[in-house]
Formats: sequence, structure tokens, C-alpha cells
Amino acid sequence: MNRKTGVLLGRLMRTIMRSPDTIITVAITPIMMMLLFVYVFGGAIETGTENYVNYLLPGILLITIASGVAYTSLRLFTDVQSGLMARFFTMPIKRSSILWAHVLTSLVSNALTVLVVILVALLMGFRSNATIIEWLIVVGILGLFTLALTWLAVIPGLTANTMEGATAFSYPLIFLPFISSAFVPTESMPKIIRIFAENQPVTSLVNAIRTLLYDGTISNGIWIALAWCVGIMAIAYFIAGKVFKHKLI
Repeated sequence: MNRKTGVLLGRLMRTIMRSPDTIITVAITPIMMMLLFVYVFGGAIETGTENYVNYLLPGILLITIASGVAYTSLRLFTDVQSGLMARFFTMPIKRSSILWAHVLTSLVSNALTVLVVILVALLMGFRSNATIIEWLIVVGILGLFTLALTWLAVIPGLTANTMEGATAFSYPLIFLPFISSAFVPTESMPKIIRIFAENQPVTSLVNAIRTLLYDGTISNGIWIALAWCVGIMAIAYFIAGKVFKHKLI
């Protein structure tokens, strides 16, 4: 990370720290969802696990990240609409530093929000036998997932005409875990829905995280999960780069 990127990152992080309600707002929805499913629906859902919060947490973490990246898109949209982005273009700043500052801010802010959600899960009875190495792999998967969705968020942040348009992309991402193994085993779903659920990225990610947290093994599913993240990130990064260059013209 070059010095200019660090300065821009500091600017964005100061904005977030002066208004921590951003992190709190992002954390509230997944926490409320976790409380609802564990204490209201949990007793009626058969997952084959003793503690439903253990089954639920990986999916909730992905929902938390999907909610958080919407703010990246919103911050970019605000910079574009306010004319701040155009002002940066006239300064001796490496152009890529502008985008990377937003991406790294997303990584840090989402990490803080995920930590808050995990702490609440611990209070609700979440427990894991994972070693430090396995936890680091989980952190790596969540970080890669955050980067993939953040680069996806950059596109509407640069192209949207309204604030609603800048954040609307996150709604399908938040809904996607509901059609996966995040809340219930896919075996309980009708055949057509099950086929979709078992072959979409969220199920691969959720299953990989569960395997690491509770079984302590690295399965083949982890490579599928990583492939999804890298594939989404590569495509989003390419498109975002093209859109950003168009803004420079």
C-alpha cells in the first residue's frame, strides 16, 4: 500500500469512526436475524446439530458482509456526486489509490462488524473447536469474500445516478443465503430449489466455514468456495477498472 492510499484510507476511516453508527447499523440486522432464528425458529428446524447458533453463524457472517459492502458503494457514489472524485483526479495521486482506499476501508469496517456479530454469537452459546490455523483460514475466506463483493460494489458506486441505485445491488446478495445451506440443510428443499442451492457460491462458502469451525478439516469444498470468490473478484475488478477509466475521460 503506497502512502497516498494510506492517506485516503485514513480519511475514510476517520469518517466511519466519527459516525460509528454505520458499523452498528450493519451489525443490527444480522444480529436480530440470528436472535430470531435461534430463539424463535431454531427449535423447529432440524439441522442435525446440537446448537443451532453454531449451524447458523457462517451464513449470518456472509449476510453481515453483504450488508456492509453496500456502504462502500454509497461512499463512492457520494464522492462522485459531490465532485470530490473529480477533485482527486486533478491532484498528484495515483488513480488506483482512490479505489483501493475505498476497498481497504470496506475490508477494515466489515472486519469490525463481523467481530461484533461473533461476540454476540458467543453470548448466545456459539462454540468452536477450531485451532488458530483453522480460524486464520476462516478469516482468509471471509476476507476474500469481502474483497469480491467490495469490487462488485464499486461498479454501482461509480455508475449509479441515485443513492438507492448505488445500494440496490446488495439486496439480492443479502437474500441469496436464504436459498442455500445457511439456515437449513439443502436436503430438505424441493428438488429444483435444492439444485440451485447446492450449486451457488454461498452454500460452498458456508459449508467450507462450517467444516473448519466444527470438524477441523479442510475439505474439497474449500477450493470451490475460494474459486467462487476469486472468480467474482476477478470479473468485478476488471469491470470496475473499465468503468473507472471511463470516468477519467
